[in-house]
Amino acid sequence: MFKTVDYSELKGNYLIIDVRSPQEHKEASIPGAINIPIFDDEERKEIGFLYVNESVEKAKKTGIEAVSKKLPLIYEQISELDKKYDKLILFCARGGMRSSSLCSLFSTLGMDTYKLSGGYKGYRKFINEQLIKVNENIKYIVIHGKTGVGKTELLKYLKGKDMDVLDLEEAANHRGSLLGNVGLGQGRSQKQFEALVYESIKNRKTNYVFVEGESKRIGNIIIPDYIYSSMEKGVHILADADLDFRAGLIIKEYTNSENAVEEILSSLDSLERYISSKNIERYKDLVQKGDFEEVAKELMVKYYDPMYLNGINKYKYDLNINIQDIKKAGEFLIEWVEEYIHN
Repeated sequence: MFKTVDYSELKGNYLIIDVRSPQEHKEASIPGAINIPIFDDEERKEIGFLYVNESVEKAKKTGIEAVSKKLPLIYEQISELDKKYDKLILFCARGGMRSSSLCSLFSTLGMDTYKLSGGYKGYRKFINEQLIKVNENIKYIVIHGKTGVGKTELLKYLKGKDMDVLDLEEAANHRGSLLGNVGLGQGRSQKQFEALVYESIKNRKTNYVFVEGESKRIGNIIIPDYIYSSMEKGVHILADADLDFRAGLIIKEYTNSENAVEEILSSLDSLERYISSKNIERYKDLVQKGDFEEVAKELMVKYYDPMYLNGINKYKYDLNINIQDIKKAGEFLIEWVEEYIHN
């Protein structure tokens, strides 16, 4: 008989294995989990259809036929992983047939496999409860500023210096603006975002956590009310930088992917509600010529800056900082926060 374990009980040298289909895993999974699917996307769709529209027995038979072809490869993968980890934790959607059948088989073969209690649904219940709790005592140090002042770069520097940091844009895989997905690919789901936020703050060393000032929405992601409320009640810092510095950071960040030009051209169309078609066509022409600086500066001055001023002006700031060098600004912030904490 295989063993079952709750997510809250996991510790030591273990590996979590998602046996759901590739699409299920892609949409949202447990951070750190690897995907060894028992069914591919088409097989899962077919079995689900049979289960609902024909019979449970036919769905089971089709499932057995599908998995039997994969078992040698799945066994080989699990066997190799069993040598590296003390425990292998398998999960499916609800801790049902997919994970149960594999755990039963591999436990019989002498491997130390466990089924995650409740599957991914059980994990989500854990996150929904625990994310609220781990957020309760946090005092957020919120860095505000217009586009390109270096807020994200500051967070990365502070994280590298072992400060507690919550990078909401990294968790969302989106920069929070209409051009925010350029070079990043698809944004993450709400469920995956919340899982990554939990991972970021659950093992913090202090209750002081640096975060970037954001609107309630980051791309398709909504920051949970309890986190956003805590951010609003936090310590607020306003960062600024000159236009040349900002343009340099923006160009570096937005043009470092292979398909950057194509993605920028496509994303510019989303600005038609705010900028005339004539100007958008001019920006596209400049981008195709490689003149990113003029486009970056003009977009900041005419579009981004006026929009961000509304959000920036709602707070009273405990500190204003002008950034000319990310390292120096980061060092200053570390010293300032240490003094703030002890005063």
